[in-house]
Amino acid sequence: MAKPFYRLQRFLRRTQLLFLFLGVAYIMAGSVLLLQRAALVVSQRGLALSSSFLPLPSLPAPPRALVGTPVVRAFPVGARLPGSAGRYQASRSEDRAGPQWLLSRNQEIRQLRRRWFHSLMSEQDMTRADPVTARRKAPHKGTYIGCFLDDAKDRALKGTVFYDFRRMTTSLCQDTCSESGYQFAGLEYGSECYCGNRIAGPRMREEECNLDCKGEKGSICGGVARLAIYKVEELLPGQRRYRNVRYRGCFRTPENMTAAAFVRATKRNLTSQACIEVCMDQEYPLAILQRPHCFCGYATPLFNLHQPVGEELCALANTTIPTATTNQLHCKVYQTPVQDSRCTERSFLPEKSSSLVALSSFPGAGNTWVRHLIELATGFYSGSYYFDGTLYNRGFKGEKDYWKSGRTICVKTHESGKRDIEMYDSAILLIRNPYRSLMAEFNRKCAGHLGYASDQHWKGKEWPEFVGSYASWWASHVLDWLRYGRRVLVVHYEELQDSLVPQLRTIANFLNASVTEERLLCAESNKDGHFKRAGARRPSFDPFTADMRQLIDGFIGGVEQALKESNQTGLPQDYLPR
Repeated sequence: MAKPFYRLQRFLRRTQLLFLFLGVAYIMAGSVLLLQRAALVVSQRGLALSSSFLPLPSLPAPPRALVGTPVVRAFPVGARLPGSAGRYQASRSEDRAGPQWLLSRNQEIRQLRRRWFHSLMSEQDMTRADPVTARRKAPHKGTYIGCFLDDAKDRALKGTVFYDFRRMTTSLCQDTCSESGYQFAGLEYGSECYCGNRIAGPRMREEECNLDCKGEKGSICGGVARLAIYKVEELLPGQRRYRNVRYRGCFRTPENMTAAAFVRATKRNLTSQACIEVCMDQEYPLAILQRPHCFCGYATPLFNLHQPVGEELCALANTTIPTATTNQLHCKVYQTPVQDSRCTERSFLPEKSSSLVALSSFPGAGNTWVRHLIELATGFYSGSYYFDGTLYNRGFKGEKDYWKSGRTICVKTHESGKRDIEMYDSAILLIRNPYRSLMAEFNRKCAGHLGYASDQHWKGKEWPEFVGSYASWWASHVLDWLRYGRRVLVVHYEELQDSLVPQLRTIANFLNASVTEERLLCAESNKDGHFKRAGARRPSFDPFTADMRQLIDGFIGGVEQALKESNQTGLPQDYLPR
């Protein structure tokens, strides 16, 4: 019996080697088929190819990657060469001689490589004839002005900044700039949009703007430190649509308007709309109407817009009709769509911080909005314990950074529990009314960061289940951070809304970040950004039942008691009818 088993064992060993050989042969055959398919794709582009291929005589080295040369493509626009690390351009001598790197022992692979090479050379000749126009195939709005240098310390366009790392297009950028009152829209790095009414940078070569838009292949969205600038479509004054034109109120006029950093703009038959448009053209976020004068400028410590007075003191019954009876001691102030650009530049920390600071909150408590304010006030990116691609695409560049890297000013987290809390050296604990927090988080789960849940969602079975599980989390989150946090600053969302500048100053001091008063006022001017839901749309009925309210009110009472026992500020008065 032993001999047959021995023969069977030898047979199985040989079979393993045979299977291994067949597997390797199968993989090699598949690779050859893939190369053939790639060659067929290239040949279908209409290139004239010879049916037979003869060996080339002298074969020099392969072409080298050159910086700043015109883009050469062997595949359709938007595709990349397999294994390619840069852009290739051959010299004239190389064009005549041919490439040595095309030699191969396998005749079929050699022919495939030569076919690719001839395709490359043919398209290179086309690109040399018109290196930039060939890429600008997609139709776009407005008028293309040219390629300009953009320095991070001195922007070519100094207005609104807008990011979208996935869906940026020339039309999206131009619409954003047009609605914000700007004449020019500039795109950079394929995903960044800058607006302005004046171009401050020098013109560069057109081939240096060579990056496709992230959301529109074939359209130029600038380059590395290069802006592709468009002039937006001009509309008649009556057809212009602006967003976020906001009346700030009636204020006492500073004694010295020049010292308050205001610029006088004179215009006959002055109206509020005319004053707003004049200040928008000059890229100022504030329009100050004091008839017969119009002033443009920023909020400053001498004119911080924190002490409004009665409307009757401005003595302007109708802002659209000029009147001679004007109180020179008071003025009307309007917030134009122009972004205050004094606090828009942000960066990672210049040196890694040894202290890890958490920005902790229950989901729906406004963590993203507070991150936006902290970045504006301090000038540094905030990090995140998670990764949210939507937020990263909207400009939160710290979202992709490792949360323990020490390069961000603070780290967003919704975690609780002793183990998670003790990983941080200190924490900013953001608390919001649980009724508002629960609704905000339910909106996010149903319709994303900026959307709203429909009445069907509120009436469905998901909402009662959501409240039953999340309401207890709101309370336990606060209690855990108060108990296990080493150094905790409690910030109430409602108080931040009511007195933003003082609260931001407290947060900056807690973070050991030195901020100027002008930067805090700039953050206040840009407080909404692109990360807050527009308006306060609520369902058509009260989604909270009596049982839900009894449950939530009990948790509010427990949190109130814990805050007082920890010598922290109690909850705002509007949390409960007291």
